[in-house]
Amino acid sequence: MTTLDRLSLNQWTTRTWSVAEAADGCVRAGIPAIGLWREPVAEYGLAASAKAVHDAGLRVSSLCRAFGLTSGTGDLDDSRRAVDEAAALGAPCLIVVAGGLPAGSKDLAGARARLADAIGELEPHARAAGVQLALEALHPMYCADRAVLSTLGQALDLAEQWPAESVGVVVDTFHVWWDPQVTEQIARAAGRIASFQVCDYLDPLPADLLLGRAMMGDGVIDFRPLVRAVEAAGYTGDIEVEIFNADVWAADPDEVLATMTARYLSEVL
Repeated sequence: MTTLDRLSLNQWTTRTWSVAEAADGCVRAGIPAIGLWREPVAEYGLAASAKAVHDAGLRVSSLCRAFGLTSGTGDLDDSRRAVDEAAALGAPCLIVVAGGLPAGSKDLAGARARLADAIGELEPHARAAGVQLALEALHPMYCADRAVLSTLGQALDLAEQWPAESVGVVVDTFHVWWDPQVTEQIARAAGRIASFQVCDYLDPLPADLLLGRAMMGDGVIDFRPLVRAVEAAGYTGDIEVEIFNADVWAADPDEVLATMTARYLSEVL
C-alpha cells in the first residue's frame, strides 16, 4: 500500500506561504514533513517557525541553505549561523549549494579547491551541532553561477573527506537524472544520502533556467528507477518535493499540494 508517510513539502514549492501557512497547508493535505528555507524562517522568526512546525506535528526534513562558498571570501559566519538555525529547527541536515565562479574568474579548479577548504572550516561546527552538511550537486548548466559541483560523483568525492554523520549529499532528480553514472553513484552514496528531492525537468526549458523544475509527471524524468536506486542504497528518509516554477507559484497553494500528493503517489512511488 502506498502512503504519504515519507512525503515532505519543500517550502519553496509554495513560496507565497509563510512558515505557519505552509505548516497548516501540510496538515490539511496530510503531508507529515516540511523542508524549510532560511529567508521565510527569518521573516517569520526562528523561534516562531520552530513552534509553528512543532505545533503542527511536522518533521523538518531539511533547511536550505548555505550558499556561495567558492569565492575565498565567502561568509563562513553566515554558514555557521545556518547550521545553528538548522539545529534550532530540528532539521537533520543543512543543504549546501556551493556557489559558482567568482566574478571575472575562469578558474574552476580554484573555485572547487576553495569550496573544499570552506567545508573543512564548517564541518567541525556542524558536527558539534549535530547537523549534517548536505552537499548538493546542481545540473551543469548552473556551474558558472550557482554550483561548481555538477555531478553526484563530484559531491561524493568532496563529502568522503569527512565522516558521513557530518557531511552527506543530496540526490535531487532535477539535477542528476541525465547522468549516465547516476545509478552507480547513488549506490556509492550508501550511508551518506542526507536528502532526496524530487521534481520533474521541463522540456523545453523556460528562458529563466531556474524555473525549469516541474510537477512530477509534467516533464521527462522517469522517477521510479531513481527511487529504487536510492532505497537500495539504504535511504529511508523523507522524499522532498522542491519545485521552482512560475505557474506553480501562481496557483492556489492548496491546489498545488493536492496535485503534488496525487502525483507523488502516481509518479514517484
